[in-house]
Amino acid sequence: MFKKILIANRGEIALRVIRTCKEMGIKTVAVYSTADAESLHVKFADEAVCIGPPASSESYLKIANIIAAAEITNADAIHPGYGFLSENAKFSKICEEHGIKFIGASEEMIDRMGDKANAKATMKAAGVPCVPGSEGIIETFEDCKKVAKETGYPVMLKASAGGGGKGMRAVWKPEELQNAWESARAESKAAFGNDDMYMEKLIEEPRHIEIQIVGDSRGTACHLSERDCSVQRRHQKLTEEVPSPFMTDKLRDKMGKAAVKAAEYIKYEGAGTVEFLVDKHRNFYFMEMNTRIQVEHPITEQVIDFDLIREQILVAAGVPISGKNYTPNLHSIECRINAEDPFNDFRPSPGKITTLHAPGGHGVRLDTHVYAGYSIPPNYDSMIAKLITTAQTREEAINKMKRALDEFVIEGIKTTIPFHRQLMEHPDYLAGNYTTKFMEDFEIKKEIED
Repeated sequence: MFKKILIANRGEIALRVIRTCKEMGIKTVAVYSTADAESLHVKFADEAVCIGPPASSESYLKIANIIAAAEITNADAIHPGYGFLSENAKFSKICEEHGIKFIGASEEMIDRMGDKANAKATMKAAGVPCVPGSEGIIETFEDCKKVAKETGYPVMLKASAGGGGKGMRAVWKPEELQNAWESARAESKAAFGNDDMYMEKLIEEPRHIEIQIVGDSRGTACHLSERDCSVQRRHQKLTEEVPSPFMTDKLRDKMGKAAVKAAEYIKYEGAGTVEFLVDKHRNFYFMEMNTRIQVEHPITEQVIDFDLIREQILVAAGVPISGKNYTPNLHSIECRINAEDPFNDFRPSPGKITTLHAPGGHGVRLDTHVYAGYSIPPNYDSMIAKLITTAQTREEAINKMKRALDEFVIEGIKTTIPFHRQLMEHPDYLAGNYTTKFMEDFEIKKEIED
């Protein structure tokens, strides 16, 4: 087992990893930028190393600085969390070259699954259902027109190196195609330094349902049920739940088997997520694979009583998994609390938290790195907390979430708590009747603002 793990991340996920390491008797090293000197993950780690100024490119994305921090503290493993370098093949390889275990996917696996076009080709070979579309990268606009005609409108243009909704365009008719092609490529080039595009059939009324998987070094994989992530704004998830209100036992069995087949086909090692689009007829199609822990992993942990971070560390240390597949026996919902103003187009709201009162009680979990007096820097993702409620039924979990949101007081900045309160009262959400298009018609009522 590892003696000391460096967490190459910040905030809530860094604190989450530190807590599990402490429970396992493993020493921890926090890294931080000068903007994060007062963050809880810095205070709670056994050691902390400043790796640069506020800009991510000069700190959390600076591989040389992170490796240097690991070497001077004698860390024998690095946990990348999510975001930043968690799916960076070069970082995984450099860790290996320096004799430091990367608690995540190998360079080969990240390369294979990180590029969406390659991942789709791999999944087709594995026999996993895929969305109809281009066989790989589309080289020219003429090819783009041909593929769109063969696939049938509507289609979705996607950046091969994309993420977070960047470089994606829905195209409903042929005359819209050229403008979408040019703007998606330009956006992808600016965001990722890569303008390669591919195309898929646009799935109407889609649900975004992902399957949590874990694979070990012996080629065995298992799934830990699904998460419904369909409530999104600009392709960014806002809330997630497990089990999905759209799921049936038959569909869970089929999707779980497909996800395990995908993981075992590529001999995947570590925790990962196989993400699917599911249409209104419950046909499901492979969308992408995330070769890291997900933001929304706590709801899976809650419904099956399982520490996914612990499992990541054990697998990285060579411990085989049980191979058991899991099904949820409770219902859990996560609301992502962001430092954003939901009444002003979700504009970021960094600044000092003057008051914070955390909700509590049975079935309430709060993962956060902030506290009263903490100043939220403007340099990073605006998520400051994840509020999770768990109960016997979906109705009970929603009612518990309503109560917890009412208890959750954050002053000094704007947050998305008022949005989540309204979401928990929306008739379609209460009925479990939502798709990835849900937020397009959602209207936030000003009078509910505190």
